[in-house]
Amino acid sequence: MTPSPGDRVRVERAGVTDEGVLMPSSDEEHLVLKLEGGYNVGVDRADAAVEVLEGGARDVGEDADEEGDASVVAFDDDLPTVALISTGGTIASTVDYRTGAVTARFDAEDVLRAVPDLAGRANYRGRVVANILSENMDPETWTDLAEAVREEIEAGADGVVVMHGTDTMQYSASALSFMLDTPVPVVFTGSQRSADRPSSDNVMNAVCAVEAATSDCTEVLVCMHGTPSDDHCALHRGTRVRKNHTSRRDAFETVGAEPLGRVDYDPHEDRVDVSFRERKAYARRGDTDLAVASDLAEDVELVKFTPGMDPAALDYLNGKSGVVIEGTGLGHVHTDLIPRFEALVDDGTTVVMTSQCLEGRVCDRVYDTGRDLLDAGVVEAGDTLPGTAKVKLMWALANVADSAEAMGCDLAGELTEESKPWV
Repeated sequence: MTPSPGDRVRVERAGVTDEGVLMPSSDEEHLVLKLEGGYNVGVDRADAAVEVLEGGARDVGEDADEEGDASVVAFDDDLPTVALISTGGTIASTVDYRTGAVTARFDAEDVLRAVPDLAGRANYRGRVVANILSENMDPETWTDLAEAVREEIEAGADGVVVMHGTDTMQYSASALSFMLDTPVPVVFTGSQRSADRPSSDNVMNAVCAVEAATSDCTEVLVCMHGTPSDDHCALHRGTRVRKNHTSRRDAFETVGAEPLGRVDYDPHEDRVDVSFRERKAYARRGDTDLAVASDLAEDVELVKFTPGMDPAALDYLNGKSGVVIEGTGLGHVHTDLIPRFEALVDDGTTVVMTSQCLEGRVCDRVYDTGRDLLDAGVVEAGDTLPGTAKVKLMWALANVADSAEAMGCDLAGELTEESKPWV
């Protein structure tokens, strides 16, 4: 039997024998073996004798190599169906042993073979929308992703898991939050560390994401480690989440609130429990009919104000449909910049103010600078995160009549209710 990823194998080379699960490899010259202790080793194929001890997944379609193609795993009537949509990223990556770099190469089926813990939890459909690292994500791919999710739901998926690179996951999750009215959960997940590393978080994140995708919460969620340990994943609302650390496994946080829910994980007892906060309002199955509005205005920029900024640096904003400012404090910029933004508004650009602060909301009625910005036509975005505000404005400009008014309204959980004193 020819060994394939997911098989349990015995590998002998140079008098050393190892047993483990065969992983996908980035090239034809190397085998990647996950050992019992969790560590991975790379072995030259030419020097190794490989014996298949136990077959892995054999019933995955063979035609999912091209972007947009879909395939399925053998169906079990007693299990829900989860669509696995791959866009690339670290969860679908491995080490290229020629260079030592992490490379995004593998489609959803490769991830399924590499995470045997997913077996028996759901029926799976695999689909590749893109095969890129997330820094290469763009609005066109967001549109393709939204359409792919729609097609999978229409085909009968009870939930959708989107495998995505972590660097821009918050932007993609925001985009789909505005584009989709979804009757099933849509769960983004990824990994901070590739499957080749002993500290990889890909298995736990993938398992918890699948469990969340079969839950009752029909929103766009981000499912990632809640702590540095392998104890639970946090479920963040797609419009309130931010990656706050470059490399920690618990890099993602819900800003301004607690996560919407969590998935407790105990691999030793094969126990995974999904729960949501009782006081948190969220959409449930049966609440929403499927609808997609995937058009985006791509000429929207996010501008970060810093002291000493040259006003000429804003010249490239002329003619843009929308501009989001990441201002200081309550939403401020240097007084000398206000006429620049006023001119943009006068030319038809929707200009929106957010804050660089991680907590709190914009309020431009406190100081003179803020009042001048409001008089110039700049729109407040409350406590909407700057990145989320950019995506929201891209969507609003393409889909609603009054984009400025929409930026002050909560559309997908991005804008929390303002607390007011008792009168």
